[in-house]
Amino acid sequence: MSSSIGPVATISPVRATLTGIALTISACALFALLDSGTKYTGQYLPMLMVVWLRFVAQAVVTTAWVLPRHGLHALRTTHPKFQIGRALSGVMTTVFAFYCIQNMPLANFTAVWSAGPLLIVVASALLFGEKVSAARWALLVIGLLAVIAIVRPEQDGMPLGWMALAPVGVLLCGTTYQLLGSRLARLEHPTTTQLYTTWLPVIATAPLIPWIWEPIAQWHIWLAVAVMGLCSGIGHLLLLQAFTFATPSVVSPFLYSQIGFAMGMGWLFFGQIPDGISLMGMAIIMGCGLFSMWLTLQRQS
Repeated sequence: MSSSIGPVATISPVRATLTGIALTISACALFALLDSGTKYTGQYLPMLMVVWLRFVAQAVVTTAWVLPRHGLHALRTTHPKFQIGRALSGVMTTVFAFYCIQNMPLANFTAVWSAGPLLIVVASALLFGEKVSAARWALLVIGLLAVIAIVRPEQDGMPLGWMALAPVGVLLCGTTYQLLGSRLARLEHPTTTQLYTTWLPVIATAPLIPWIWEPIAQWHIWLAVAVMGLCSGIGHLLLLQAFTFATPSVVSPFLYSQIGFAMGMGWLFFGQIPDGISLMGMAIIMGCGLFSMWLTLQRQS
C-alpha cells in the first residue's frame, strides 16, 4: 500500500498492516480512558462545558505537539470542506456520546460505538467502489441487532423520548467522522486534519461558553480535563496515522478492542459490570468484527 503523505511506500505490506493495527489498539486504550474522564467530569459540570473543555485540552495538546515539528505549514489545507465536515461530525459525535456515557454503563456505550466499524466497512465500500458481499451485509444486520440488545433504553435508565436515539446519533455521526478521517489521511497530513478537527469546534462553540460556565475549584476535575485532552489528542493522532498504514476495512475490526478496555475501566473507576445480555451482545459485535477481518484477509490473499 502506498501513501502520498506517509512512509508507507517504504514498508512491506505485512509490516504496514501490523503497524496500522498496533496504532489502532493503542488509540482504543486512550479512547476508553477519555470516556472515563468524560463520565467523571459530567457528574460535576454542564454537558457543553465538558465538551468544550475536552476540545480545548485536545487542541492545546495537539498544537504543542504539531507546531514545533511542522510549523505553520501544518495549517495549510487544500480540502477545507472535508475538514469542516469532519470537525462538525466530531462535535455531534461527542455530544451524542456524552449523553450515552452519562446514561449507560461505560462498556455498553463502547459496545454501541464499536458497532461503527461494521457501518464503516459497508459505507466505505459503497462510497469508494469496493464490492460488498452478502456476508458483510449479514454481519452489519447482526451487529445492529446486537446493538439493540445492548442499549435497551427502557432498562438502562435512558428515557424513551428522543434521548433514546442518542446511540443512533453516535453511530451515524461517528461513521461519518471516521470515513472523512480515512479520506483525509490520503489527501493531507494527519496533523493538519487533527488541528482543524480540534480548533474548529473550540472556535465555533466559544461564544456560548460564558453563558454556561461554572467555576472549577476542585483539582481532580482539572486533572480529569487534562487527561481527556491528552487521551483525545494523542488517540486521534494515532488513529489518523493508522489509516495511512492500512485501509479502514483492515484496521476497523480492531476498534473492538476498546470494549475490553472500557469494561476494565468501567469496573475500576465506576464499579460497573455489564449484565449477561449486554455481554452476549458485545461478544456478537466482536465476533462480527473478527469475521469481517477474516473476510478481508481472504480477499486480499
